[in-house]
Amino acid sequence: MWPWLERIASACWDRVRRYALTRKDEDDGDAGAGADELLWSRDLARHAAGEFSFAVVQANDVLEDHSQVETGAAATFVGVYDGHGGAEASRFISHHLSAHIVRLAQEHGTMSEDVVRNAFSATEEGFLSLVRRTHLIKPAMATIGSCCLVGIIWRGTLYLANLGDSRAVVGCSNGQNKIVAEQLTRDHNAGMEEIRQELRSLHPDDSQIVVLKNGVWRIKGIIQVSRSIGDAYLKKREFALDPSTARFHLSEPLRRPVLTSEPSICSRVLSSQDRFLIFASDGLWEHISNQEAVEIVHNSPREGIARRLVQTALKEAARKREMRYGDIKKLDRGVRRYFHDDITVVVVFIHHEQLGQEGSASVPELSVRGFVDAGGPSSFSGLNDIT
Repeated sequence: MWPWLERIASACWDRVRRYALTRKDEDDGDAGAGADELLWSRDLARHAAGEFSFAVVQANDVLEDHSQVETGAAATFVGVYDGHGGAEASRFISHHLSAHIVRLAQEHGTMSEDVVRNAFSATEEGFLSLVRRTHLIKPAMATIGSCCLVGIIWRGTLYLANLGDSRAVVGCSNGQNKIVAEQLTRDHNAGMEEIRQELRSLHPDDSQIVVLKNGVWRIKGIIQVSRSIGDAYLKKREFALDPSTARFHLSEPLRRPVLTSEPSICSRVLSSQDRFLIFASDGLWEHISNQEAVEIVHNSPREGIARRLVQTALKEAARKREMRYGDIKKLDRGVRRYFHDDITVVVVFIHHEQLGQEGSASVPELSVRGFVDAGGPSSFSGLNDIT
């Protein structure tokens, strides 16, 4: 390694342990229903070029969403990992993906789309290796996967990568105090016609590549997302499951992978019109449109804004079932999954006057100066190392 790069890396990238406070929800006055015991948030904190707000609500028996915000003097990293089938894949991503990005950026001396792409590939390879090592004792690991949404702000540029249907949206000022939503990522979900066409073109000899099942389009009749980390049994024949596993049963042996871990990647130079970013799992977007979300952020106080978005989604989920949010609050984890999904939201405000003051290092600093890791209630007690 070049001497100057080694000095920068040693000064900036050593992992540190720092306490990161989050809080449980408090009574919002919703018909006296009390606090939502399954909602946690970090109302407002600093990042390299502004502020961020964070919130997560649990619906499943075990929280399958994991997420993280890392910030140093030169860069900000946001990751939202929406797991399915279990939490093992999303947890693995939270422990490894950012570390791969740091390592590869060190090796290349800069941040780039290739660095992010290769970090995704290394994370997928690592998780499949874990599935392979545990396959005999825990074959169900082959059915566990996760969507993966990542944003990195460095030197005034936003690098975005996405697998699955978590989504990043930017709120752009449009003059006269108006705000306009722009979706920055593509949803990899079979519910979208373009995704179904893409799958059919990749599998012209498979009439069952996408199937409408109980009103929902699913790949092989099983899964909605077309890209993920994990889901090994839909990518490699060696992870084929026992036919008795009805939920994940394939009608015929896998001829070729039906899912991919190749992310959609883009970069965007942040302009003065880009006021804030919203990163969220699909549990939010099931109930709130892009435009509704940015208007809520634009017209509300910053403090606690991620929690406000989550609560708005939960109120809408309740309304659809002719209930009140207060009724949903009373439900236990697991039961709540019938009404809404796990939801993770990170709102990142951009202070443009600080974008040019992130430091002159030729590699992004991702040492943990402020950190949130949402892996369930226990992880909110403090800052976890990423290994």
